Amino acid sequence: MEVGLTYTASATVTEALTAASMGSGDMAVLATPAMMALMEHAAMMAVASALPEGSTTVGSFISSSHVRPTAVGRRVTATAVLTAIEERKLSFDVQAQDEEGVVIGKGSHVRFVVDRARFLSKI
Repeated sequence: MEVGLTYTASATVTEALTAASMGSGDMAVLATPAMMALMEHAAMMAVASALPEGSTTVGSFISSSHVRPTAVGRRVTATAVLTAIEERKLSFDVQAQDEEGVVIGKGSHVRFVVDRARFLSKI
């Protein structure tokens, strides 16, 4: 695994992804939790193929702005770039854009590499 790994995930804003549906607001626009979930997905996928057999990553921290609304039916992308590796700790810069390329949110995200079976045995 090396710094610089990147992945871009995309989604179309549906009613299920709106603030009104998710309970984070009362309008039919992309919910902040949905945007942040897309950012986390991008980070997970950025490193997935570089992980040892039986390993995965789990999110432990995310901080992001959400500065522009996105209407139902519009496409959103989230890009994650691996910026640091400290043993099992992986740090990412994350950014979301609307279909016109306008930044709607950006921030940072931390994931940890874990052994899937060992992790699940603790719950």
